[in-house]
Amino acid sequence: VQLQAFGGGLVQAGGSLRLSCAASGRAFGGCAMGWFRQAPGKVREFVAAVTWSGRSTSYADSVKGRFTISRGDARSTVFLQMNSLKPEDTAVYYCAAKYPGEYSGNWDYALMNYWGQGTEVTVSS
Repeated sequence: VQLQAFGGGLVQAGGSLRLSCAASGRAFGGCAMGWFRQAPGKVREFVAAVTWSGRSTSYADSVKGRFTISRGDARSTVFLQMNSLKPEDTAVYYCAAKYPGEYSGNWDYALMNYWGQGTEVTVSS
C-alpha cells in the first residue's frame, strides 16, 4: 500500500488549504484513514480521521470546527479541508491508513498500518 499526500504550502493566518492523500496498491481496501501532523521539536499528533464508509469522523479538539476530513467517491482518496488556519497549525502533515475500515479506537500513531510521506504546511502570522 502506498499513500501519497500533497497540497501543503504557505498560507497566511486565517487562510485555507486542502490536503489530499491518495492510496494505491493491491493490498489497499477497506482502511480507515487519518491525518497526523508533526511540528518541529514536537511529537506527531492526531488531527482527523474518517472510516472507510465515510459515515464516521473524528477530530482533535484543536482543529474541531476548522478542519473537515472527507473521502472521495472512490474511497481511495482522503481530503483534509483546513480553514481559519493559525500559525500553530504549522507542521508537516502525514496521512495514515488503519485496518479495519470502520475502526473506532484510539488514533495512536503507533497503531497505524501505513504511512504516507509528509506534506508541509506553513501558516504565517
